[in-house]
Amino acid sequence: MTHETPLRVAVAEDEPLARERLCGMLKEAGCELLAELPDGPSLLEWLRTAPSVDALFLDIHMPGASAFEVIAEVKGKHPLPPLVFVTAYSDHALQAFESEALDYLLKPVTRERLQQTLRRLRQGETAPSSTGGSPAPMETRYAAKAGEGFLLLDLRRTSHFETSEDIVWAWVQGTRYRTLWRRLSEVETAFPQTEFLRIQRHILLRPQSVIGLQPLSGERVQVRIGEGLELEVSRAATPSVKRRFGL
Repeated sequence: MTHETPLRVAVAEDEPLARERLCGMLKEAGCELLAELPDGPSLLEWLRTAPSVDALFLDIHMPGASAFEVIAEVKGKHPLPPLVFVTAYSDHALQAFESEALDYLLKPVTRERLQQTLRRLRQGETAPSSTGGSPAPMETRYAAKAGEGFLLLDLRRTSHFETSEDIVWAWVQGTRYRTLWRRLSEVETAFPQTEFLRIQRHILLRPQSVIGLQPLSGERVQVRIGEGLELEVSRAATPSVKRRFGL
């Protein structure tokens, strides 16, 4: 697939405004929209006779049947397209990736985050599988809570960590996950080969995620990371951040 070839996609979403917004963003991004499905039964019927598509963007909770129920019914009987879950809740991330989801987007989906997913699709990236492929080295992965289970996240997709009330939260492609750590020093100990930047007392930044810096008043700066987020750097940390990026 070349970058000039439009991605053929379908959307399953029961909320009309959310469906209209996502479909509009996909069309703006150059995708060819093949189907808009408002509930579980219509999604099930469509999957039984679906044409070849590059991705199916689907909400989890829909009238008639959830996305997981539909997938369980279809799997093994009909081919499934690459799945991208779009939901307001992070608790279902583990189950989504167990369903071999390509990606997991939290509402409201930003254009920057959607573009990341579309790039993965255009590059032919596939979902992680429990039965094949080469998993990420264990030293780059860490556990985060996902409902009653745990999700293994990859440090290389993590932009930064932050602490709040003795909880370390990890930010992975614009989504926040609760880790098992309580202090940022535990993160640094877990990954001794990684050169983190402590840009605030409560924020530990992975420099590779930074795509830009913006000057602020008082000789401070803020960094822009790949998910479209902007983080302010403390006055004390600004010199080391500038040195890190050759400024």
